[in-house]
Amino acid sequence: MKLRFLLPLGAFMILVVFLAIGLKLDPHDVPSPLIDKAAPAFTLPQLHEPQKNFSPADMKGKVWLLNVWASWCASCRQEHVYFTEFAKANPSINLMGLNYKDESDAAMQWLVRLGNPYKISITDKDGMAGLDWGVYGVPETFVIDKKGIVRHKQTGPVDPTILQTLIMPLIEKLNLEEM
Repeated sequence: MKLRFLLPLGAFMILVVFLAIGLKLDPHDVPSPLIDKAAPAFTLPQLHEPQKNFSPADMKGKVWLLNVWASWCASCRQEHVYFTEFAKANPSINLMGLNYKDESDAAMQWLVRLGNPYKISITDKDGMAGLDWGVYGVPETFVIDKKGIVRHKQTGPVDPTILQTLIMPLIEKLNLEEM
């Protein structure tokens, strides 16, 4: 008879333990299987010049960032200010934008209104390239080395601290590495 009452109590206690562990996890800390692997290939049209394409292969030999963003994304607006300042302060940084599941007109208006920190913005209307990159949601930012290997993924918006203490030192380190 006691076993009948202890079994549900034991199951409940196990659920409480799993809940407590889950509450301590950072929801932005989503590991990427792409780290230390070749950046997924794609060829997508440029946002401002749709007749021209862009591919990660175009960046071979250069360290670059890929920022996945959308005009409908509130967090993207939050980080956009920091990327704009970052790009102005570091004009040699190769910051590329991947406009994700967005309308081109809305994206271009957004960049006109808020400023355009990107050397090139490409458009991924159907989200298939984002899917290959393991994008869970926007914004997400990737750091890719000279060999085309993904070295870092930032899930969620960047801020000045992340840019200065994590991304910039990584870019500087990768720029020093031989190809």
